[in-house]
Amino acid sequence: MQSARRLLVLALPALALSTAVQAAGPALLNVSYDVSREFYKDYNAAFIKHWKATAGEDVTINQSHGGSSKQARAVIDGLDADVVTMNQSSDIDAIADKAKLLPADWAKRFPNNAAPTTSTTVILVRKGNPKGIKDWTDLAKPGMSVVIPNPKITGNGRYTYVAAWGAAIKSGKNPAQAREMVQAIFANVPVFDGGGRAATTTFAQRGIGDALATFESEVNLIKAEFGNDFDVVYPTWSILAENPVAVVDKVADKKGTRKQAEAYLKYLWSDEAQEIAAKHQLRPRSPALLAKYAKDFPKVNLFTIDEVFGGWSKAQKDHFDDGATYDQILAAAKKK
Repeated sequence: MQSARRLLVLALPALALSTAVQAAGPALLNVSYDVSREFYKDYNAAFIKHWKATAGEDVTINQSHGGSSKQARAVIDGLDADVVTMNQSSDIDAIADKAKLLPADWAKRFPNNAAPTTSTTVILVRKGNPKGIKDWTDLAKPGMSVVIPNPKITGNGRYTYVAAWGAAIKSGKNPAQAREMVQAIFANVPVFDGGGRAATTTFAQRGIGDALATFESEVNLIKAEFGNDFDVVYPTWSILAENPVAVVDKVADKKGTRKQAEAYLKYLWSDEAQEIAAKHQLRPRSPALLAKYAKDFPKVNLFTIDEVFGGWSKAQKDHFDDGATYDQILAAAKKK
């Protein structure tokens, strides 16, 4: 009960977050992406217990969730995040580049490019797969309805875009053909939600769409909340989704929480944290735990963002900046 009282998880958009906290020790704010709520709720409780046992100090963890780019923008605009835990590096790069709140080489501070877990993008369909969806190309067919969160403000949406595009390249299509397929997929999107969880609600609760593109880590949560009325489709090729983390130096130093913030992120690589991640269907970096939970993580053909797009910075510039390829594709799709 004591740990439960110390743990305050606020599943609210960043800009609506109340920062009022009552705690005996320091308080950390973790600003994170939309669909990581349940994992960090469990991880926070584990870290609070660990920190009390090892440092003899109480600590409060406040949590803020939303579309990843919206969250990054909130930090840039002044939200005092001690740490950020995102689903792609470009959002943390933006905080470093635009607000200078942490160094450009932040990813070198922790192992695995500062990404303690990974996931991948899969396709969730109605039970029995009535539309016979097997791969990305099926989502491009006329008359198909596909739910995808907005790539302009969500990492979930951007991962779907690059997963489909990269899959086309990996299957032998040229860039023009990849663009044509992705444009056809996005022409089939009835609504662009502002986060992965909102897109899940649209698909699972409101009954909109024949398919939902989402992270593998969301599948069990969706089935637990909305029932086992869905099947998961692993496409032939998909993207390796890395979930990077970083201390926001200037905020942590201002608040005097750098020691706690660094420990909070470092502990994500511990066996306890990696076990929690696996139970939340996040692929752990620990080879032993990945093997232990192998039945939950099918082997799939994965490519990296570097391999197909030259990294997230280049992908952001070429595809997601204002006026770039995604905006052009969306404008063309709306005309149809």
